[in-house]
Amino acid sequence: MRLLKSSIHPTVLDLRNSGRDKSFHRQAARAIVLNGEDILMLYTERYHDYTLPGGGVDEGENIIEGLLRELQEETGATNITNIVEFGRYEEFRPWYKDDFDIMHMESFCYTCTIHKELGETLLEDYEIHNGMRPVWINIHQAIAHNKHTMANSDKKGMSIERETFLLTLIRQELLPQN
Repeated sequence: MRLLKSSIHPTVLDLRNSGRDKSFHRQAARAIVLNGEDILMLYTERYHDYTLPGGGVDEGENIIEGLLRELQEETGATNITNIVEFGRYEEFRPWYKDDFDIMHMESFCYTCTIHKELGETLLEDYEIHNGMRPVWINIHQAIAHNKHTMANSDKKGMSIERETFLLTLIRQELLPQN
């Protein structure tokens, strides 16, 4: 799968230079679901941002199985078809749990189609606590919103830069240019 971008969080370089660079690798699958200029996103109240549906691939799952599971759990999507590779976003970022200092995350992104009406979600407790919910939103509005959050909010999460980069690339490559 083509590499879209490789990103290194600034503090990772500090960790590596200090000798604290114990890292682990995580694979994630992310869905790109478009309906004209509308895109299926997850809005998270805690971080005030929009992210693509998806998440970590469980042990024993392949990337596509993880994509289907995450998309169904987080959005209630049904009739998921036409799954096509879009690209991979790689990032190295700090990890704040005891066993590791750095997470190497690879997000494998796929376009797909779903039935427009969403079913019930199966969100995890932390996702509910963070105020996560699936929404259809105009892609231009989602990009503008995330850029505003990046510039003006101290509660933004680390994923917003990845998500805004991906949204901008999706708009550039998958939407008709006027």
